[in-house]
Amino acid sequence: MMTDAKINAGINANERIDDLCRDNLRLIQNTDVFCFGMDAVLLSTFAKAGKNQKVLDMGTGNGVIPILMQAKNPGSMYTGLEIQDISYDLAVRNVELNSLSDKVNIVKGDIKEASHILGGASFNVVTSNPPYMNENHGIVNPESAKAIARHELLCSLEDVVREASKCLKVKGHMYMVHRPSRLVDIFTSMKNNHLEPKRIRLVYPHIDKPANMVLIEAVKGGRSQLIVEEPLIVYNSDGSYTEELLKMYN
Repeated sequence: MMTDAKINAGINANERIDDLCRDNLRLIQNTDVFCFGMDAVLLSTFAKAGKNQKVLDMGTGNGVIPILMQAKNPGSMYTGLEIQDISYDLAVRNVELNSLSDKVNIVKGDIKEASHILGGASFNVVTSNPPYMNENHGIVNPESAKAIARHELLCSLEDVVREASKCLKVKGHMYMVHRPSRLVDIFTSMKNNHLEPKRIRLVYPHIDKPANMVLIEAVKGGRSQLIVEEPLIVYNSDGSYTEELLKMYN
């Protein structure tokens, strides 16, 4: 692990270091870039990887998902694919910060070319926290890192699902977090690309509010059978995290 002096010397303007509250893991984040949120934490818990399995995180951003997953799934190996220079640099530095170069490898590249860059049928597991929004009106700066992270500007949902399927081995698993409003699009795209949705879990901010996230597991070449898990509630009535959320944050 790097010393605090070395860490501070490597921090740039608009950057901070966040404690991931697990195994002394820390993460450099840039406030000018889309910082990770609860969806990344939820996906890193929902997704599973076995020992010696190879995992690809598509659009890894600052590397938070593979960094968290390697702590929760010992013995697996991770590759993070990221196209944006600033996010790629953060991910590489976060791997170094946590001394994880033997477990996590960051590759610069386009999701639309993932199977060409990394090889078809090369992974047991693919994870993705893709841009949620397919409506791009009114974006002040479509080239900004935050806009690219939120909107389907550099890749579409179809691109993500297609390349995930190509990168997966037969019976490999894809895990995604997205918006419930896109479920029909997600299921259609998965079915068209030989991915069978097998498990979903809806996430509700409060017990009396509509779901605002959905966690999805699909299997390449799987049989048709969908399990809808019990709802995940984020906040108690007093605004505090529920017990399950606290466990996920460790």
